[in-house]
Amino acid sequence: MDFDVFNGDADGICALHQLRLAEPREAELVTGVKRDLALLKRVAAHSGDRVTVCDITVEKNAAPLAALLADGVRVTWFDHHNPGEMPAHANFDAHIDTAAEVCTGLLVDRYLGGRYRAWAVAAAFGDNLHQAARAAAAPLGLVEARLAALRELGECLNYNGYGDSVDDLHFHPAELYRRLHGYADPFAFVAEAPEFAALKAGYQADMALAAALQPHEARPSGAIYLLPDAAWARRVSGVYANDLATRHPDRAHALVTRSPRGHYVVSVRAPLSNRVGADTLCMRFPSGGGRKAAAGINDLPETGLDAFAQAFFETWPGA
Repeated sequence: MDFDVFNGDADGICALHQLRLAEPREAELVTGVKRDLALLKRVAAHSGDRVTVCDITVEKNAAPLAALLADGVRVTWFDHHNPGEMPAHANFDAHIDTAAEVCTGLLVDRYLGGRYRAWAVAAAFGDNLHQAARAAAAPLGLVEARLAALRELGECLNYNGYGDSVDDLHFHPAELYRRLHGYADPFAFVAEAPEFAALKAGYQADMALAAALQPHEARPSGAIYLLPDAAWARRVSGVYANDLATRHPDRAHALVTRSPRGHYVVSVRAPLSNRVGADTLCMRFPSGGGRKAAAGINDLPETGLDAFAQAFFETWPGA
């Protein structure tokens, strides 16, 4: 039996889509909201089964991974997050690169020799890696309008991954992947798919609400925004953080969203001009993690906001 385990954002979906275009396979899909990273514990695989993982960290899945490998399961892993300690096992095939300008979609593109490059470009745009996306797209010779379409696709797919639960999302990521997987051509999906039209409309509406927000605290080196306990705020938290990073490339950003569960969820973006520090900042908090350029904290107590703000401006103190 086969299992495909993937992050519910643009990078996870586009990475798996490329793999299954190249290597079609009937598999049980295991996914969730973008921040649901401990997915491997849901996989009931046994000796001889195959598990493919895209865009979730090894570190958050170390125990179930060890158990699967010990049981004779073959695991192939593509990711760009800090993996922590990597297992050394004959059944473990890892493709991991934590460089700031790499995403999982680009890693799969590298593995496949560029066979479905346009989807990797959309993944990179979705992860706010605009320079890497354009560099990857260069051999395709796309006009600017086509590049803009891939950027919009990546941003809309990424937008759908954010929420406290799948109830906040426009589409369950597994269902969105199934609908998208019917299209080998990303431009056809943009032009024809009702799912894309729905995501685009939702994205525009939620971003309009976010644009009215004022910073909770702003300095030349960074800004912190507080978002309310509302589905639109949870959906927009990551993509609005990316938008702020793009518009203010020398400034770090944090979007702190109140969860219905009584805590804060934090999205952090390092300055685009110096894409480091987000992971180390967030890992100072128990539920934090991510990568150098973009990271987050899943459960920041309401009483921890001041401590987070202090750590944020210690990480990016400015001049």
